[in-house]
Amino acid sequence: MSVLETTLRREKAILVGALALLFTLAALYTVHGVGMNMSALKMTAMSNMRDMPGMAVPGAWSAGHALLVFLMWWVMMVAMMLPSVAPNVLLFSALARRTREGSRASLLAGAFLAGYLLAWAGFSVAAAASQWALEAAGIVSATMMTLIDTLPGALVLIAAGVFQFTPLKGACLRHCRAPAQFLASHYRPGIGGALRMGLVHGTYCVGCCWFLMALLFVGGVMNLYWIVGLTAFVALEKLTPFGALAARIAGAGLIAWGAAIILGFV
Repeated sequence: MSVLETTLRREKAILVGALALLFTLAALYTVHGVGMNMSALKMTAMSNMRDMPGMAVPGAWSAGHALLVFLMWWVMMVAMMLPSVAPNVLLFSALARRTREGSRASLLAGAFLAGYLLAWAGFSVAAAASQWALEAAGIVSATMMTLIDTLPGALVLIAAGVFQFTPLKGACLRHCRAPAQFLASHYRPGIGGALRMGLVHGTYCVGCCWFLMALLFVGGVMNLYWIVGLTAFVALEKLTPFGALAARIAGAGLIAWGAAIILGFV
């Protein structure tokens, strides 16, 4: 094995290790529910409960609590999205090695990932704001972080299912399923270029998955069953040959599930 091949393998191993470490830290943060009233483990065990009145005042958030809720969403998105975006980061690093900036390919890949996660930070701001508004309106539990009544949950299931068939979903999913094409057509040199590329790619990803993430309000924002299930499904959509078909099958299933709840079959 040549010195170049050894160096490339070592750099790839370091990048994979960094991604694995970031995922592990984000997952541990999410599981332990840092700063929240209860850990995700406890909330998952109590997932049959829709609300616990009296434990918290709905919508009465301090600036510190708002920051913690934002971090909860963002770190959770990091844990949920890393498995499906990791191959794209590695592909970007391999592409960067073939350019004049090949000596700092890992740094550029880090900037690409930072841009991607920045897009999900924007989503997390919107998610935290929505959670506060829904809590203040008495729609989402301030303690269990889930929709209190079944009807709103059923409507969200149906809306998420319908979204799976929309042109926006299809366009964003096609982009996410073709990272090589995106990288080839959008490649920009430098740290700033890599950051911008990651941000654009992340924006497409948010457009593809935001309604799926809204389903966390149905099962519980910190319900580990829903978190793991959605993480696996997002990876299935983006990384497998039948991802586009799976998206439509899931859409039909969500619509049927929501309708069954409204009709009283569930």
